[in-house]
Amino acid sequence: MTKYKLVLLRHGEGAWNKENRFCSWVDQKLSSDGIKEAQNCGRQLKALGFEFDLVFTSVLRRSIQTAWLILEEMNQEWVPIQSSWRLNERHYGALIGLNRAEMALNHGEEQVKIWRRSYDVTPPPITESHPYYEEIYNDRRYKCSDVSQDNLPKAESLKDVLDRLLPYWNEKIVPELKSGKMILISAHGNSSRALLKHLEGISDKDIINVTLPTGVPILLELDENLRPLGPHQFLGDQEAIQAAIKKVEDQGKVKSTEK
Repeated sequence: MTKYKLVLLRHGEGAWNKENRFCSWVDQKLSSDGIKEAQNCGRQLKALGFEFDLVFTSVLRRSIQTAWLILEEMNQEWVPIQSSWRLNERHYGALIGLNRAEMALNHGEEQVKIWRRSYDVTPPPITESHPYYEEIYNDRRYKCSDVSQDNLPKAESLKDVLDRLLPYWNEKIVPELKSGKMILISAHGNSSRALLKHLEGISDKDIINVTLPTGVPILLELDENLRPLGPHQFLGDQEAIQAAIKKVEDQGKVKSTEK
């Protein structure tokens, strides 16, 4: 019997998603298509009768902007939003800003898939010479975080994402969920994958094959112990969702003209 429902999603398409670059902690806005994805997501959730009491986002604006657009479409702009760096996208270290298809050409598709999807492989860390280092680490939002800037990650595996996400999940989100609130989490591809891994008990090996498209709501139905009563459900046109998943998977492949 369903005790709790949780809606989780990866934000709408960002500018660098469109350019097929590792975005990570660089603070990109949604693309025009990403805005439409978020609006469509809001309309769909409204049509399904969802009424949210609380929204959680990362501190990156593509996550926050997606939440705003969803709530606007649902006429629920008044719903409180809480933001934390612990829901941020995975920190891709030295890979930030690089084009995935070009990386596949230079390093092989399998290596790029491991960097993108594996559980415990960490990419090379970002250094102070990286073109986006100052932009990330001098950002005022991280001066307000619950760890010092010196202790913020310089690169992360998916395992690292789960490790920094779980305290926030357990201490902030779970109590609100158990109090009976209907919660929306507008996060990122890897923070969402990490949470799904935790809740559904997905193995370290199998998580590499879990891909989340942008702007598609995911429904989780949980029992009183927050264990899933079945696999997560993508809400929407299933054929279109599978095409969107394939599009994300193909981002890490060499373009046909380059093979």
